[in-house]
Amino acid sequence: MKALLVLLLLAQLCSASLVPEREKDPEYWRRQAQETLRNALRLQRLNQNVAKNLILFLGDGMGVSTVTAARILKGQLHGQGEESLLEMDKFPFVALAKTYNTNAQVPDSAGTATAYLCGVKANEGTLGVSAGVTRDRCNTTKGQEVTSILRWAKEAGKAVGIVTTTRVTHATPSAAYAHSANRDWYSDGEMPPDALEGGCKDIARQLVENIPDIEVILGGGRKYMYPRNASDVEYPHEEKQRGTRLDGRNLVQAWREAKPRGKVAEYVWHRRGLLALNLTRVDFLLGLFEPGDMMYELDRNNDTDPSLSEMVSVAIRMLQKNPRGFFLLVEGGRIDHGHHEGKAKQALHEAVELDRAIGLATRLTSTQDTLSVVTADHSHVFTFGGYTPRGNPIFGLAPMQSDVDRKPFTSILYGNGPGYKIVAGERENVSAVDFAHADYQAQSAVPLRQETHGGEDVAVFARGPMAHLLHGVHEQNYIPHAMAYAACIGSNRGHCNAAAHPATPLLLPFLGLLLLLLLC
Repeated sequence: MKALLVLLLLAQLCSASLVPEREKDPEYWRRQAQETLRNALRLQRLNQNVAKNLILFLGDGMGVSTVTAARILKGQLHGQGEESLLEMDKFPFVALAKTYNTNAQVPDSAGTATAYLCGVKANEGTLGVSAGVTRDRCNTTKGQEVTSILRWAKEAGKAVGIVTTTRVTHATPSAAYAHSANRDWYSDGEMPPDALEGGCKDIARQLVENIPDIEVILGGGRKYMYPRNASDVEYPHEEKQRGTRLDGRNLVQAWREAKPRGKVAEYVWHRRGLLALNLTRVDFLLGLFEPGDMMYELDRNNDTDPSLSEMVSVAIRMLQKNPRGFFLLVEGGRIDHGHHEGKAKQALHEAVELDRAIGLATRLTSTQDTLSVVTADHSHVFTFGGYTPRGNPIFGLAPMQSDVDRKPFTSILYGNGPGYKIVAGERENVSAVDFAHADYQAQSAVPLRQETHGGEDVAVFARGPMAHLLHGVHEQNYIPHAMAYAACIGSNRGHCNAAAHPATPLLLPFLGLLLLLLLC
């Protein structure tokens, strides 16, 4: 007990010394608050422009606790800490989204993707279909398909793109173009015989066929595009990286052949190939940089694989060539994978890279004509606590031992997952392991091979034209409806009237009165 008290006293002394001098002055906090107030008052002048461009940034599994921990990590990587700001923190409008699926309290990424892309809540495990579809039941799909905001933008004449760090056939990106009773039907090699006989198409085939004129597709997932046992271009001797298709088709070739004559369609699988492109001469771009998901940012081969930021830069510059604007979906998809594996360091570095891409996109576009939205599909049972002092390494230990088993513990913990370890009948002593390693699996309360999603609401950050429509607490399926309204695409275009500014229908009575006065 005495040792514990000594540790607590040392922690208090250390935390006192970590307080920056300026923060000891009450005027510092008053000035900061007044500046925030002035910025808030400026928001009363709403940006009601029509959104020429739409960008939806999706942090897969990026719950609020992940956002906060990523902010601290980003700060610590730059010699700062808790006071630092993520790029998404600078967005002026913030809402909460309720993430449940129609049949699940704690959701999965497919049902949620259908909500925030197609505007309709759905059952877990299903993509681009209504809740009338039962998972795995191919015969329930017909007539239940729902379209996405990507298609709405394409039908309005805009350029469209998908960028992800997962395979391009994964749950988030595929809800933009596919309709499937099972999110795992990446190729026909993953489909059961009854689904194939029932006429359901695999997701990779739908990527090529459903909306063949998607201008930009960047991510992983090469093996689902090639015949079974076809060697991978990057890993020719690795059996698990070979093609998976049973129909013998080369879908990369099919993707090229589907393009109009005279249009330039480029396929790349290497970072150098992507960055060497003359984008002014490219009409369609497909980049598949890994057979499956892309590597974690901490493990990425900088010679062969582009970062998320690099892919976003290429995508925006490609899409900006369309004078009618664009819709771009950007997914930091491996935040989710890091959490599932209990590898918080991997997950948080993925979140920091997504934030870097958000900052890059901000510099390449204008808030006057680009609506940017950042959100998550769901949360995770990830937390950090333990009364850590200011400046404590985000992957470090809490400043105390457990008062039950007398062992130290890391600030970061999971409610369940693979980090549950019993050594000699007791909780593992983390001081005996490298808890700062990228692949360290943080301790969890319940043993599971894979950590689970969390069910709480997720944040929605918005900036640009009509961003104020995202406020308060919303159903997750509201998000694409608000974005479509801002851009005058989709079915709700009654406010897009040539007689007045399309985004400001409330001005019509005032304009009429002004015209009457002028005539008099």
